Amino acid sequence: MPIIPDPLWPVVVLALIQVVDAVMCLGPVAFIRDCFDDVKFPRKWWWMMPVIKFAAAAGLTAGIWIPGLGLLTGSALILYFVLAIGMHIRARDFGRNLFVNASGMLLICIAVTLFSFII
Repeated sequence: MPIIPDPLWPVVVLALIQVVDAVMCLGPVAFIRDCFDDVKFPRKWWWMMPVIKFAAAAGLTAGIWIPGLGLLTGSALILYFVLAIGMHIRARDFGRNLFVNASGMLLICIAVTLFSFII
């Protein structure tokens, strides 16, 4: 395992994406609120989403110096998006949120984890 992720820039970009996503989950903004409603994610748990996203950003950032933590965080994000896709499928929400947002982010997380922490 490399001392620092190589390449480094995808890890930084994914961490920034997580920060932006966390900020948007604070409200949440309308399209995220609609997505949560569409998959019937209970409102009592909405508060966790920004916490999870900020934690992911922190884990990826710390993973620059602690590669094991970066690998763990990347793997956790992969699991998160697999579960999100499962929620969309269960809710029969086969629109943009599934095919662009959740699936796109799953592919990005797989690529960053694989190419920056494993290969």
